[in-house]
Amino acid sequence: MPSSTTSADNRRTGKLLFALITRLHFYIGLFIGPFLLIAALSGIAYALTPQLESWLYHDALTAESDGTSQPLSRQIEVAQQASGQLNTPAAVRPAPPGGTTRVMFSGEEYGSSEHRALFVDPVTLAIKGDMAVYGTSGVLPLRTLIDQFHRSLLLGDVGRLYSELAASWLWLVALGGLVLWARSRVVLRAQVGSGALRRRHATLGAIAFIGLLFFSATGLTWSQWAGGNIAELRHAWGWGTPSVSTDLTATAPDSPDAHANHGSGGSTAHAQDFQLTLTDFDRAYTAARQAGIDADAIELIPPSGPQRAWKIREIDRSWPTQVDQVALDPHSMAVTDRADFVTFPLAAKLTRWGIDLHMGTLFGLPNQLALAAFASGLATLVCWGYTMWWRRRSYAVANGQAQTLTMLFVRLSWLPRFVILAVAVALGLALPVMGGSLALLVVIDVLRWVLAQRHAKVTSQTL
Repeated sequence: MPSSTTSADNRRTGKLLFALITRLHFYIGLFIGPFLLIAALSGIAYALTPQLESWLYHDALTAESDGTSQPLSRQIEVAQQASGQLNTPAAVRPAPPGGTTRVMFSGEEYGSSEHRALFVDPVTLAIKGDMAVYGTSGVLPLRTLIDQFHRSLLLGDVGRLYSELAASWLWLVALGGLVLWARSRVVLRAQVGSGALRRRHATLGAIAFIGLLFFSATGLTWSQWAGGNIAELRHAWGWGTPSVSTDLTATAPDSPDAHANHGSGGSTAHAQDFQLTLTDFDRAYTAARQAGIDADAIELIPPSGPQRAWKIREIDRSWPTQVDQVALDPHSMAVTDRADFVTFPLAAKLTRWGIDLHMGTLFGLPNQLALAAFASGLATLVCWGYTMWWRRRSYAVANGQAQTLTMLFVRLSWLPRFVILAVAVALGLALPVMGGSLALLVVIDVLRWVLAQRHAKVTSQTL
């Protein structure tokens, strides 16, 4: 007898949990769907614009002349004269084969990741373009606009809450949808009419499941609040992305071991007296090439102070990935530190590849088309979800249905309720935007439950 009672309780708990997952999946789709739709559509636009950007800014990006390139210092000097910026550039990207050199200046009118870039023909020294560029990938104005809309709706830090909200819930709605598909796939096959749309919705969700998880995970790494928690977790587990140190104070002459923290060493005895000149860009470029920085696309970042080193990094995010870095002593141009991608921990490599996949740069056009396909699938799922809700809405209102999370939750036994609460609290702490929106969702749900209870009571008294 006890065994049959336990089995019945387990079946009852299973049905309630399945109903709870169904209701939560519906709520997420209803309230978070618009944000997911915006993120999907803007993501498609971003993924498919590299070729358009290359065409639109062809003159600035392409050097038409053949011949020997002028020294980097001369190219920078021309850019300074053309822009009226006599200060040292914030960074310089020497011309790749067939391309132009980017000389980038910072300014108060630009954000921390933005620069004014002058595009210089390395042979003729002609100024081919003058525009703002954004981020490590150096995207140009068109993609910068799309990127900022995708990230923050052009509303700054406040707008970033929208993308974090979408990324925080996407993995959960995808996981819940997969559970529902796995549990009810037999029933769905037998349905016709309006059930056919539900069947297509479930099938497409199952096909896109891995891609949706990928979008959510990589999107969260860029988010404002959850991203900080993820960064701390990666650091605690030793999964951080290695980077060179440009701090030379550790190798000052009064240090017990002048080379304790660096790979190749190099004297810094005169670093505090070092005055940067444009010819030092030529020296740094040559030294970096000799140190093994051999990618076509590299960036030179000059020292930010007297006890700081040059930072030279590869910026080719395609496959195979070339993102090696070296730090150079500004006086001797000796390597003081280096970080080679081949030595990165596996977690750091996966993070790098995941971000580049999300941006559509790792495998070029196939990567872009795959992103567009998955994002289109997400947009379709959202639209189908709203269609199903609208079709069922009139039926639910007519029959007085008001099934809520609260109603299902209170019917559970104490153990599953405790587990659900613990998981909800943990997720709320790890993903603060999810936690805040979940609290708001619960408040709405409880109010609906209370109103439904009152309506049922009034109805029973009337009868």
